[in-house]
Amino acid sequence: MRTRRPPRRRTAPLSLIDALLNETRIVARSLADFASGPRLRLGVTGLSRAGKTVFITALVDALMRAGETQGRRALPVLRACAEGRLVCARLEPQPDDDVPRFAVEDHLAALAGGAQGPDARRWPESTRRISQLRLALAFESVGGWRKGRQELTLDIVDYPGEWLLDLPLLDKDYAQWSRESIEAAQGASRAMLAADWRAHLATIDPAAPADEERARMAAERFTAYLRACRNDKFALSTLPPGRFLAPGDLEGSPALTFAPLALEDGARIKPGSHAAMMERRYEAYKTHVARPFFHDHFSRLDRQIVLVDALSALNSGPSALRDLETAMGDVLAAFRTGRASLLSAMFRPRIDKILFAATKADHLHHRSHDRLEAILRHAVHRAIARAQDVGAQVDVIALAAVRATREAQVRHDGQMLDAIIGAPIAGETIGGEIFDGRAEAAVFPGRLPDDPRAAFRGEGLAAREEDSDWRFVRFRPPVVAHGAPMPHIRLDRALEFLIGDRLT
Repeated sequence: MRTRRPPRRRTAPLSLIDALLNETRIVARSLADFASGPRLRLGVTGLSRAGKTVFITALVDALMRAGETQGRRALPVLRACAEGRLVCARLEPQPDDDVPRFAVEDHLAALAGGAQGPDARRWPESTRRISQLRLALAFESVGGWRKGRQELTLDIVDYPGEWLLDLPLLDKDYAQWSRESIEAAQGASRAMLAADWRAHLATIDPAAPADEERARMAAERFTAYLRACRNDKFALSTLPPGRFLAPGDLEGSPALTFAPLALEDGARIKPGSHAAMMERRYEAYKTHVARPFFHDHFSRLDRQIVLVDALSALNSGPSALRDLETAMGDVLAAFRTGRASLLSAMFRPRIDKILFAATKADHLHHRSHDRLEAILRHAVHRAIARAQDVGAQVDVIALAAVRATREAQVRHDGQMLDAIIGAPIAGETIGGEIFDGRAEAAVFPGRLPDDPRAAFRGEGLAAREEDSDWRFVRFRPPVVAHGAPMPHIRLDRALEFLIGDRLT
């Protein structure tokens, strides 16, 4: 008697009906956005500790001051501001009722010290979930039939960069993701960090019955490995699934209680097995976490800025820089890029401008800013080429949305050296001296290599180990006079690239 072999279980990315429903939803939202008037939806993201909360806070503060004399002087590269055509900016009600509002007032109070005064100033807490803010920009148009007073609605969408790295998972099944994750963990830069998780992985039989406790232990060890990779000492970037590092309101849910398994090539996953449970949760993660983010938020963006803490990668060495290069390629591959048109604005928005920004430029003397920019440009050059092929504009910049230091020349060992001066955060140490958060310090940051490729080879990052203080010192926010704009480095250049053409 012949027995019928059960069909091999296959997991489709999306059924045709689901795909059509999602496309219909995107088109409907695009039409609604288009009908609401001139609007620009700006995505702001960054990998861990890149400074996106500070960037958005500074951007909003600068635009809301643009109608003032001091505000115009603070943004000379933003043409509409420099020419006195940006009349005012005002906060508008939240555009999407199901998305938290970006708490700009709280963040501004933290930077200034709030009611306690400048001595209590601090950097605002990082946001770990998506948030939004709407600004209405009133400006005088000088272009053609639109000449005269106009208004542009700017929707700022803030989301963790780790979530963006989830989008490539939509095209991978559980077995492929497991193989790639295990292979990456065996690399020289990660083997030590992954030792505990890999040791636990060796004890798991994928064909054994599903075990909730074993799944929880595996997920905890896998997450600990990912967090260790993100540590300042290593600063690795390609660490999906992103919600393991930035869970938001999903922390502790079954959707985050899975991990890779060592599956043989072509092996059939047995129903009811431990591997089947892990595969089911991986697919649930894609269905209930990654896809809704893409369809509800990411697919509606018009412009995008990606903030990058390139200094941390430089500090960690060539492995971290190469990992950053891979992550930036994955980031740009996830974007729906292309030249914007009337039809795309109505039916399917495309990201037509992307800015990659190396943050914390104030930790370097200005003589090294172009070198920092060149290093980031080298890290994203392949991704830039792909985006430009389909008509998108991409640029790279080194900036500090809020400048925490000032520059000086200081005599050291008989030589005049370029230095930066600022107030280190309480507890920071320089040359054995522990700072209290009030005293200032002069730091000699050294110079980055002229050839960005040298940084990826680990060459020429600093002439002496003691010249590398910028790698470790964190500075407090600056003291800003009441009513004065916050100091920055190239925030106006970033604004001109991202929104300047819509203010003409």
